[in-house]
Amino acid sequence: MKNLKRQWKFIVVLIAGAVGLISQFALHSKSLFSIGNLQFPVHAIIIDIIGILMAISLLLEIFHDWKTGRYGVDILAVIAVVSTILIGDVWAEWMILVMMTGGETLEDYATGQANKELRALLDKTPRIANKLVDGKITEVKVDDLQVGDTVLIKPGQQVPVDGQIVKGTSSFDQSSLTGESVPVTKNPGDELMSGSVNGDVAVEMKVTKAAKDSEYQSIVALVKSSQAQPAKFVKMADRYAIPFTVISLIIGGVAWAVSGDATRFAEVMVVASPCPLLIAAPVALVSGMSSMSAHHIIVKSGPTLEKLARAKTFAFDKTGTLTENQLIVDQVVTDDKSFDQKELQSLAASVEQQSSHVIASSLVKATDKDLIHPVTNLKETTAQGVEGDVDGKHVKVGKLSFVAPGHEKLNVTSTAVYVSVDGKFAGYITLKDKMRPESPKTIERLRRQGAEDIMMLTGDHKQVAEKVAKEAGITDVRSELLPSQKIQAIKDVPKHLRPVVITGDGVNDAPSLIAADVGIAMGAKGATAASESADAVIMVNDISKVNDAVAISKHTMKVANIDVLTAIGVVIIIELIAFTGVIPAFWGAILQEVVDMITISLGLLAKTKPSDKQFGLEEK
Repeated sequence: MKNLKRQWKFIVVLIAGAVGLISQFALHSKSLFSIGNLQFPVHAIIIDIIGILMAISLLLEIFHDWKTGRYGVDILAVIAVVSTILIGDVWAEWMILVMMTGGETLEDYATGQANKELRALLDKTPRIANKLVDGKITEVKVDDLQVGDTVLIKPGQQVPVDGQIVKGTSSFDQSSLTGESVPVTKNPGDELMSGSVNGDVAVEMKVTKAAKDSEYQSIVALVKSSQAQPAKFVKMADRYAIPFTVISLIIGGVAWAVSGDATRFAEVMVVASPCPLLIAAPVALVSGMSSMSAHHIIVKSGPTLEKLARAKTFAFDKTGTLTENQLIVDQVVTDDKSFDQKELQSLAASVEQQSSHVIASSLVKATDKDLIHPVTNLKETTAQGVEGDVDGKHVKVGKLSFVAPGHEKLNVTSTAVYVSVDGKFAGYITLKDKMRPESPKTIERLRRQGAEDIMMLTGDHKQVAEKVAKEAGITDVRSELLPSQKIQAIKDVPKHLRPVVITGDGVNDAPSLIAADVGIAMGAKGATAASESADAVIMVNDISKVNDAVAISKHTMKVANIDVLTAIGVVIIIELIAFTGVIPAFWGAILQEVVDMITISLGLLAKTKPSDKQFGLEEK
């Protein structure tokens, strides 16, 4: 609605100008009345009325800003309009109005162009699904699907909601969700994410999540949230507002005093209109947000980019953030010389193959399929372990108290499963969380990008945390923390090491993400409390995107600052030229429109790729 209101203002001003041109040059309308030396023909009255209404509208916005403690440069635009009305330069007044309303319209256009990646995501939202009822296909709205419904996904169609394949095998393009460039083959029993695109074979899927909770719809909700939040972009321009306004008024005032002509003051005020200054920061920041989106990072507001660009401290959760939250075998320790490490792992994995426990599935996944043998007489004891017969041996796997009740306690600090064979303790297998391959490089690059402190905040045991931190290249390790202690650790960061950025992925990370200056959520696996609480969400399973976010933010703020300073510099130069009286008010207004276009063009440079130095890719 706001954009539409701006467009109508611009259209009204153009129509007024067209009517004025016809009235003055085609109909040669005469003055209806005069005040002193000022004549008021029809075209002047029309444009003056619109100018007064626009000035009042802008004044109301200025007063509202003042009440909220914001002091902008809009007052110069009001002064410029009023000045041209008072000196009777109606066409200069009209050009200022064109500049004001046209600049806002151009800003909306540039914003729309820069934001097209976000809108494209919304446009692709699945809306219709092929529901199977008694073997017949019925088209229904995606929002009407219920958990347990069966849906047919034809070749080339999007998966409407999250579900599980019950019939058929096909490949699915998940690139828009996970960043994977190669389609993934899915078989019966495999999970499907909404938004992924089916390949060449039709499959039947059982709905496991309603539309509002599904993957793609969750991403769309985040995008809508980022678009709905009013980003306070003008804050950046406001830093320069008071000095720029004072300088402009001084130049105009001196020009009036030296020349003794109020027209000279009006000519300076016309070129001092603040439109370029107001446009510079928004266009650059929205362009930066668009670039983030193209790199699979959703940023919810403009100020997030400003904070990321200045960030000095980075904190990371461990599980699921620095690591993949996937256990792999670390050590196989035997206690009986009759079993080697390979055979011990084979026996343990064989017994665990039917268990749904995360440790059991991780052990089975880490064991060669040829080493997994059939198991009989399988029995599972809840929260203790499993037992069964493998190759004529009775094998028990689980807690030490379950597999060997009389055995002395072992000093094992890692996650472990213990094994006994035929009632005799045989050894244990330790597992560790698999490090993301990109984590060490991410930490190294952050330091190159200017990070002064990098810490890991985790609730895991000290020994496990330190081992992961050492592998990742982090020296500041805080372990065995409760969520409240993580928040305190963030609050305790001294002022000279702020802003603080924290990256996490779980529900327990949500409070920390809110407490930090910038919270980044690893949201590739769906919308959790972390994603909803975060200022930015990484939509692919790749922690190096934190580097990209910092690099794009630095590049965006560099472009924004250059754009704002360029706008100020050019306008002040034009003001000094107008001081001499060589630029009539009408041509001064046209020059301002040119500066607007330059400002918008510079702002769009934020969409270009940051330098290798900003990305942290330069060699040490």
